[in-house]
Amino acid sequence: MTRTKMMMITIALMSIGTFVYSQNNTEYWQQEVEYEMMVDMNAEKHQYQGEQKLVYHNNSPDTLHKVFYHLYFNAFQPGSQMDVRSRTIKDPDDRVGDRISKLSEDEIGYIKVDQLLQDGENVQREVVGTVLEVDLAEPILPGEKSTFNMKFNAQVPLQIRRSGRDNEEGIEFSMTQWYPKIAEYDYQGWHADPYIAREFHSVWGSFDVKIRMDKDYTIGATGYLQNPEEIGHGYTDEKVKPKGEKLTWHFKAPKVLDFTWGADPDYVHDTLEMDNGTILHFFYQDKINNKENKGTPIEENWQKLQAKTKALFEYYNEHIGEYPYNQYSVIQGGDGGMEYPMCTLITGERNFESLVGVTAHEAAHSWFQHLLATNETKHEWMDEGFTTYISVLAEDKVLEQNKEFPLERAYSVYRQLATSGVEQPQTTHADRYRYNFAYGASAYSKGAVFLSQLGYIIGKENLERTLKRYYEKWKFRHPTPNDFIRVAEKVSGAELSWYLDEWTKTTNTVDYGIKDIQVDVQGRQTIITLERIGLMPMPIEVEVTLENGSKEMYYLPLRIMRWEKSDMENIEDDWAWAFPTYELTLPVANYAVQKVEIDPSGKMADVNLDNNIYEKESAEKENTESENSDN
Repeated sequence: MTRTKMMMITIALMSIGTFVYSQNNTEYWQQEVEYEMMVDMNAEKHQYQGEQKLVYHNNSPDTLHKVFYHLYFNAFQPGSQMDVRSRTIKDPDDRVGDRISKLSEDEIGYIKVDQLLQDGENVQREVVGTVLEVDLAEPILPGEKSTFNMKFNAQVPLQIRRSGRDNEEGIEFSMTQWYPKIAEYDYQGWHADPYIAREFHSVWGSFDVKIRMDKDYTIGATGYLQNPEEIGHGYTDEKVKPKGEKLTWHFKAPKVLDFTWGADPDYVHDTLEMDNGTILHFFYQDKINNKENKGTPIEENWQKLQAKTKALFEYYNEHIGEYPYNQYSVIQGGDGGMEYPMCTLITGERNFESLVGVTAHEAAHSWFQHLLATNETKHEWMDEGFTTYISVLAEDKVLEQNKEFPLERAYSVYRQLATSGVEQPQTTHADRYRYNFAYGASAYSKGAVFLSQLGYIIGKENLERTLKRYYEKWKFRHPTPNDFIRVAEKVSGAELSWYLDEWTKTTNTVDYGIKDIQVDVQGRQTIITLERIGLMPMPIEVEVTLENGSKEMYYLPLRIMRWEKSDMENIEDDWAWAFPTYELTLPVANYAVQKVEIDPSGKMADVNLDNNIYEKESAEKENTESENSDN
């Protein structure tokens, strides 16, 4: 790790102890853990034995009498909550469906805890589905720490969702959420949610992990390999002759949320060094294993991907903030794409644009989740939506697509959701959505629109400044929606709580329209009557095009913002929400008005665009048709 990046992480660690006021107006604090793990893999049986030492730092003001561990692999068993939920939800994920219910004994997943000691003493414990409930031998006082020693054994499930063995592309091990993982405790208490295939909330910590694995396997993982001279496999230019049938891979990862790895005997391992010293690693197979993808130039695509990944990281460094680690790995594996600290697992038998797209999205999660670590179970729209927003723009840039409106699809999907009748507020717990469609559209599309529309509200430059300041203030922490909107307020000067509340806590929609256009009795003025049809308020921008082709923009501030854009051409009186209509008076005769359009930028997420435009010719035609029908 470079000195600069080590300094960045050190400063971040030191700053955790400073007085930062968060969402509940209390001094900010967060827990901290130190993992040491040693696992011995039996690749043939897809099983492993593990030992874990966990030092738990209670930085909270509370005395802890219990702790909880996640045992995620237990979800991959017939009759689990994940199994039943997938079989009963109205629109099941095709990757899951009823597959868990059909797993045999050697295909299921499990993590079994054989021994657990707290500071050398046995503790009372109980496994409840995917959660280990632990009654402490001694309470952990505020500001104190406790050491847990555990022995466990586990079996890797058949690849179904995120984790597993033998995925559809022939990758043998996708090892995500694979170890007993302590649950997060924060200002809201314990987050010991059962695993039902959705999202995660994790404790910031450090990892020291040793993996004993058959010598033929190459491993890509979170963290920095400590013994490349013993391992080889592309981690050093020197040729390494393994001693014995197994190698012990030793990784360390400072200040991360999790530890993930993938392993396969057929991995190609390429590296690319960025100008700032960050090393990009790529692990992939150079052959097609899924017959449906026959003909895809996988090796060529993965080699071309490397320069594009470098460009993506440069984009995120510029538009969010500097990536603080010295390494990132793109690893073929899993069941689609999923983000983890310092790496991602993605399916790799894709066309080139798709390969860049999934990498763009998952890499952006290094910022929006693995540095700005929101609670995904409660605020999934923040990490998924913010990631979608920035990755779509980055993808457009690095692929030179030059789209007029790159986020158009996100708006389209959101409008579909808003008019579907199945939308739920974004405050809904990630596991409590009635439909998978509603969850996905809300988290990814509506979440992306939240940022894009915020740019419409406060201006593009203010949005860009907000993202950078948000990163600097909240990296290596657990920000909430309120923490983000407070940053946006400080940057812009606008009052924005209304926006956060309306967009995330309700299903109210934006719908403004042009109700009427009239000329006054002297014929020297045109009066445009606008109406608010939806319940959600917005500042309004109206573009008027005259017959001579000239255009004028009129800006109607929203009263509850107590602020207005200073760079607008014509700033009118503000529009208070309770008034359903607004009269915009123009100093021109009505015959001179060719076109009137609400929000020509398209960044206001109006759910009905049909009433946003008046055009003289179409209006006259409609009037003529109406008169003829009356006659």
